[in-house]
Amino acid sequence: MFLADNWRDFEVVDTGDGMKLERWGDIILARPDPQVIWPRMQPRSWEQADAVYTRSGEGGGSWAFHRKLPENWQVTYKNLRFLVRPTGFKHTGLFPEQAANWDWMTSLVAKRPGAKILNLFAYTGGATLALIMAGAHVTHVDAAKGMVLWAKENCQLNRANETMSRFIIEDAKAFVQRELRRGNTYDGILMDPPSYGRGPNGEVWKLENELFPLAQLCAKLLSPKPLFFLINGYTTGFQPAVLHNIIHRAVSPLHEGTISAQELCLPVSSGGILPAGASGRWQAKGAAL
Repeated sequence: MFLADNWRDFEVVDTGDGMKLERWGDIILARPDPQVIWPRMQPRSWEQADAVYTRSGEGGGSWAFHRKLPENWQVTYKNLRFLVRPTGFKHTGLFPEQAANWDWMTSLVAKRPGAKILNLFAYTGGATLALIMAGAHVTHVDAAKGMVLWAKENCQLNRANETMSRFIIEDAKAFVQRELRRGNTYDGILMDPPSYGRGPNGEVWKLENELFPLAQLCAKLLSPKPLFFLINGYTTGFQPAVLHNIIHRAVSPLHEGTISAQELCLPVSSGGILPAGASGRWQAKGAAL
């Protein structure tokens, strides 16, 4: 597994009964998690929750706040600072399990300052920020304007070098096709695609139909001496082996390297681990040297 176990400002306190109890800085949140099908280990710890998200039977859900929280606050991972806030769709603007991938990617980028990286479905820019601060130039692409603005806030919070990034509000596939026509290439590509979504012009994205064709297109965008290729999957039941096979068929015919696909996980303070999706990593031969 890829275990994100270097956090100090974030903690999964306990899990159980379809929920996870998390500490974000000094604020405790309880949120649903469909994979948590076991009972709680520390029932009394849940009384500390400052806010609880409850799903609605009609879809969506809402937060119940047990005390007034700031509109947003900061959490730190190593030398990185992020703005988090509870959103109406359960999320906080950060996926802490991705720290395992940040560490892997930045270790490769550190050996090649100025490496060009493409971050697709880039959300609020956790990976974008980590890579910029490690010395990479990152092209951040997301179809949601609000998420791109949030990513810019994170970069400003860290005083990241503005010349080392560009932010694009566009459908991921459309952007990749345009970059291929322009002849642009990237030393590293990562993507965090949703199960289902729509682009800014109504483009429909269905993971099972679109992921492999997009991976094939992206593989053609890799530079002659690439560093890495990363695909994250959050769809329940989406096995790491699926990502392994996609990367093997898309990237391996063009470049020599190794593939590792595993579950992403977070340690739970009350015991055990929390599964949090899967990642497929391709690393070019000699990239770690």
